[in-house]
Amino acid sequence: MYGRGMSAPITAPSSADLVHLRRCLTLAREALDDGDEPFGSLIVDESGDVRYADVNRVGGGDHTRHPEFAIARWAAENMAPQQRAAATVYTSGEHCPMCAAAHAWVGLGRIVYVASSQQLAAWREQWGLPPAPVLPLPVNAVAPDVPVSGPADELLDEIHDLHARSAGIAPPRME
Repeated sequence: MYGRGMSAPITAPSSADLVHLRRCLTLAREALDDGDEPFGSLIVDESGDVRYADVNRVGGGDHTRHPEFAIARWAAENMAPQQRAAATVYTSGEHCPMCAAAHAWVGLGRIVYVASSQQLAAWREQWGLPPAPVLPLPVNAVAPDVPVSGPADELLDEIHDLHARSAGIAPPRME
């Protein structure tokens, strides 16, 4: 652990991480295709098995229905504390403060993301969209002991395009 007041180091995602991050992009695309915001996340246990995956579900008006929050709740109910600490959460976008807090409170391990909260906030500003109702804080500003890896530069164009499409900035892609 990294003691209170010190942040865990932020590292770049590994090539093994990219496999799971690509799945998160697929989930984000599915969420967007279903009329929701393009976020997708999954939790991988210590042996490398995907235990749970989810997408954004805020389209119905409940803006707390983030996949990272759902993963924290699922993990608290289905994994022992040692399993949670050894697990990795992969996500298309860095956890918001609400999700980072939930992640830390249930004792989950490492977070790996494609795009940072700061990047998403900058894109939204560039597109003339209003800011999110909470500050785009990095995970370690909320949960300083959580190891974090990101952004995944190799995948940024794809998540950028999904968010642009969600914002009505870009036409739907032809598959």
